[in-house]
Formats: sequence, C-alpha cells, structure tokens
Amino acid sequence: MTTTTRDDYVLGRSAGEHERLGRQARFWEPESARLLDRIGLGRRARCLDAGCGTGEAMRLMAERVGPKGRVTGLDVDEALGARAVADLHAAGHVQCGFEAFDVESGDTPRDAPYDLVFARFLLIHVDDPALVLRRLWDWVAPGGHLVVQDYDLLTGAVLPAHEAVEEFRRIALDTFLCAGRDVRIGMRLPAVHVEAGVGAPDGIEVGARVGLLPELAPMYEAVYRSLQPAAVALGLTTDARSDQWLEAFARATAGACGHAALWPLLLGTWKRKEAA
Repeated sequence: MTTTTRDDYVLGRSAGEHERLGRQARFWEPESARLLDRIGLGRRARCLDAGCGTGEAMRLMAERVGPKGRVTGLDVDEALGARAVADLHAAGHVQCGFEAFDVESGDTPRDAPYDLVFARFLLIHVDDPALVLRRLWDWVAPGGHLVVQDYDLLTGAVLPAHEAVEEFRRIALDTFLCAGRDVRIGMRLPAVHVEAGVGAPDGIEVGARVGLLPELAPMYEAVYRSLQPAAVALGLTTDARSDQWLEAFARATAGACGHAALWPLLLGTWKRKEAA
C-alpha cells in the first residue's frame, strides 16, 4: 500500500470541496447507476472505486453486490475516505472498506483483482491518464469490467452567452490547463484506452444536464470557490477579483431565466476483460 500527501488536486481539499463532491456525485447518480446495471453488476461481486471521494458511487455498488459482496474505495484523501466508509457503515453497508492509495504511484491494492474497477472524475486529475488507465485495467479480474466516467470541460455552454459565466469558464479551463490536466479527457476516453494498450472500450455513453442558469448557478459558484486558491497561485486571478466575481455572479444570475446552461458532458466507457 502507498499512502500519499499529493497536493496537486486543483480543486483543493477543503470542507466546502468535500460538500461539492457529494453534490456532484448525487447529480450524476443516474448515469453511474445505469452503467453499473449495463455491465450486470450483481450479488457477491468484488468492486473497487478508484478515487472514491465521498463514497456515493460505493453506495451504488454496495446496493447491488449485497452483504456478501465487497466494495473497496481508494483515495489519496485519507480523511475523506475514512469518513465516507464510516457513513456507509452507519447506513448498513458494512461490506465497504477504504485504502489510502495513490493510483499514480501505488503498487497494487491489497484485495486486487476485482470484478469491477470503477473510476469517476479521476483521470482529469492525473498526470498520465493512459498510465493510470493501464493500472486500473491490471486490477480487473478475468471476466470483470472496467468502467470509467469523466468530463469534457469544453462542452459546457450558456445560451445566450453570459459574461459572468464566460469569466468562470476562463478561470476553470485555464486552471486545469496550467496544471497540465486534459480538459477533454471525457471525449478522449476511447483514445486513452488504446494508448493504454487496453483496446477500444466495448461501449460509450454520454450524460447531459441542461437547466436554466439560476438552477445551475450554485454549481458554478461551488466549483469557482474550490478552484480559487489554485487559480490565484497560478496568477490567473486575485482574491480581490475573485470576491468581486462571486458577488457579481450572484446578482447577475439570480434572474437570468432566459439563459439555458449546459453543464459539461459526462462521458462513460466500459470494457470487459476476457475470462481466463
């Protein structure tokens, strides 16, 4: 096992970010649940959630594998992972466990291989997505599945264009790009599978969310607050300018019901490993 103190997660590790992660997971729960059902995840299966965060996807797995299955979460944020498992146990999902682990440099999770290896919002935060995908694939048992979901950040849009949202997009995209992250990783998932030597995915799906700007404004604000420290450190904005933007954004979007917002698309792939 490798425990790490990596601090290059551009969205930070604050209590506010932890809350945002939970809301984001619930926002996309139908898409993740659909993929788990698509691959036929069933009772007694052994699952791995790489980059488990608040444990929301682990809950979906636990509901499907039952008490005789096993669900393990990996994350570099040991405190967040431990809290996620405590919450899952309190809800009756005692088949869930956690291992503090860095998917970029750790050896092998202690319970590998697994019937399912799942990663959502992971590859957009790593230095070498193909390397990490290859590692995830190595942890899949023969006959098991690899399921990956991630954003294409360039697909987010607001129509008619809104000045405050354009500033958000500038800060968000530039922060990820300056940190060396692939903002199109969702659309590139099939190519990353090939680069990793895994082969083309068996299938690919897309999740989309469209709403009126006032409905999605809290999500824009939460992401901006999480990105702010990294954006300031990178010289993309200042704390004073960020505070001004947050105030202006709240005023400008409160009544912007004539603006439709498309949240960045969530792409998902699945791949079955041939049985031995």
